[in-house]
Amino acid sequence: MKSTDVIKALAKVANKERAKNSIWYFKTKKDQYGYGDVFIGVTVPEQRKIAKKFSNLSLSEIQKLLKSKIHEHRLTALFILTKQFEVGNEISRAKIVELYLKNTKHINNWDLVDQSAPRILGAYLCSKKREVLYKLVRSKNLWERRIAVLSTLYFIVKAHDFDDTLKISKILLSDKHDLIHKSVGWMLREVGKKDENVLTKFLDEHIKIIPRTTLRYAIEKFSETKRQKYLNKI
Repeated sequence: MKSTDVIKALAKVANKERAKNSIWYFKTKKDQYGYGDVFIGVTVPEQRKIAKKFSNLSLSEIQKLLKSKIHEHRLTALFILTKQFEVGNEISRAKIVELYLKNTKHINNWDLVDQSAPRILGAYLCSKKREVLYKLVRSKNLWERRIAVLSTLYFIVKAHDFDDTLKISKILLSDKHDLIHKSVGWMLREVGKKDENVLTKFLDEHIKIIPRTTLRYAIEKFSETKRQKYLNKI
């Protein structure tokens, strides 16, 4: 199996009209977060099917896909990598994480991050030290910061562990980017689903500095009365 085989498979199901829609949806114009990204118009379900077919692709060939300028090549590579991580042993998982961290500059749109960070980096770090997340969260790279907070979704859902989510969220409350505001709010909401008291305490402590977008996402599951209480505080 070669990366070129994956590229050919994706090209067969590409759709120009869908590609045009993706260019708008993923904000690829100048000064937008997805500037320069290229799409060929392949749906996520189609990419998953192709990823399953090429699930034994070598890491060196996966890296070639990750370096592609075409968005669907990179996302399909991450689907393959995620599948390999799920079925791998400790040694193979460590190699996958090493590859993932070396290629964060290519994991450069929100769907690429969201589909991979919790399932690869989050899953790997759940039972390990997590210093790498604090390096990523301090990065100047938007996507590395999003990887840091999204990775903690695995801790929340699988381990009922909120500590790193809250610490990383606190660091990111001063972030200027809307995509970070949304991702932090999303993770806080997930914490609240597991323990609303933990979320409430965090909001009470930081209500004066929490971005409004973050707050709206975080309190989405609150009762209307409680939601309005927090919205009126900022």
